[in-house]
Amino acid sequence: MLIIFEQLTPILALLLTHDLLLAKNGVAAAANHVLKLAITRHKARLSAELTKARIRYGYATIEAFREAVNDGELEKDEGDAPKSRHPRWVRINTVKTTLQQQLSTTFAGFVKTENLSEVLSAPKKSKIYYEDPNIPNLLALPSKIDLSRSIAYTKGQIIFQDKASCFPAYLLDPQPDDGDVIDATAAPGNKTTHLAAIVSDRRRPGEEQKVIAFERDKGRTFTLQKMVKLASADSIVQVKGSSDFIAAKPGSDEYANVGAILLDPSCSGTGIVGRDDAIKMHLPESPNSRPAPQKPEKGKKRKRDDAPEEADLSATLDLDMDESTPEETPMHGKLAERLTALSSFQLHILNHAMRFESAHKITYSTCSIHFEENEGVVFQALASSIAKERGWSILKRDQQVDGMKKWHRRGVWEDEKLEIDVDESLKSDVLEACIRCDKGTEEGTMGFFVAAFVRDGSSHSAPIMETAIAEVEDEEWDGFSGDEMVEEAVKPVEIPAAEGTEKRKKKKRKH
Repeated sequence: MLIIFEQLTPILALLLTHDLLLAKNGVAAAANHVLKLAITRHKARLSAELTKARIRYGYATIEAFREAVNDGELEKDEGDAPKSRHPRWVRINTVKTTLQQQLSTTFAGFVKTENLSEVLSAPKKSKIYYEDPNIPNLLALPSKIDLSRSIAYTKGQIIFQDKASCFPAYLLDPQPDDGDVIDATAAPGNKTTHLAAIVSDRRRPGEEQKVIAFERDKGRTFTLQKMVKLASADSIVQVKGSSDFIAAKPGSDEYANVGAILLDPSCSGTGIVGRDDAIKMHLPESPNSRPAPQKPEKGKKRKRDDAPEEADLSATLDLDMDESTPEETPMHGKLAERLTALSSFQLHILNHAMRFESAHKITYSTCSIHFEENEGVVFQALASSIAKERGWSILKRDQQVDGMKKWHRRGVWEDEKLEIDVDESLKSDVLEACIRCDKGTEEGTMGFFVAAFVRDGSSHSAPIMETAIAEVEDEEWDGFSGDEMVEEAVKPVEIPAAEGTEKRKKKKRKH
């Protein structure tokens, strides 16, 4: 019996129960197989429970019950509290169309609601929509609305993008006087095309303000180029394929006109909806079929290193939802050590962005819920010598673009996780300036973090020589190249906790 329980995992038990009750030929195993015997002895009880469930939900046949399960219709409210679902967020691509045009065509027949809660609790295929009050040209739809075959989607007029993922470009708020904009880690391209749409809406006639999109990986560069082209943003976006932002020289003439930088580096991805390993109930279409086996997790799945999937090579914008699925770095090893490694790289790339000669705006964002990758990086960046020398400060809440100023979820403080001294008044201002999103809330977002930095316009600091930059980077990163730094940051146990603490103490004494 001990052997049975060691082998009979929850997922295997679910599969065996399915085959026992629904598969045409029953459990595909020898009659005396230990697992088949273990499940068969409970057939009467399991069959009775399935029948009770079908009757309780009001379905006359098992086929009708199967269809309801697969359509998500059984996710009933629990008690008096409505069950919140993650909505389908759709951004209108204003490079090609307008919100009003889409409401009269793609969303003709949809009913507008003034409450997002109605979308979150509606049957998944209900034709209702909610116009977001924080991000212009963004709609929320019930989660199972399928627009992937619509003309608007295949032509790049609408883009599936989580609300939180729209925050960085909107908070950056690029204006014509800001000059060129860099998207430092661009693929697959949702944030890039959002930047392009904002620039397009504001660009003055005859001006050539552009978005410079960096992508290190060759395969993901192809995905980025495809999305930019289908979104008709190729006249605005300059794709720097197979190019690492870390290797870009801040004092180069090529970037002399860069005034704004969007920075969304690799992170732990802990804010992404659907990362939980909960078992989902699913009845396959045919009685003798089984759920498709899950693909094994890749060892280093992260934003800039994945080769495109087969579907990415299609002729449509087949880049689903919030762009965040390929961004995260899987969490292996001890959590504290992983976060130390990731946050060290994130701080490094943020300090690198602060070195660009003409830059005076930066947004820094992650799809992480951890203080170490979020507020912790922000406070360390503000305390860095480059921030002080170049006059960088946090963009305070009252200076933020209107939709972000109204967002109520703000930064959090975890004193024991930050080993630099922070003035109380500065701490209050910075936390109020930081923007957070939580998953599973009434806002219908994934977990996300974003903060913006601005450079004092009166600062006339001397240009930083490239040799000096190299010396600083080599000292801090032990001579790693840009590519090697990413590899080091995502290794399971690369910076031991004690070593990371000692490094932070040295930085603290330096400052």
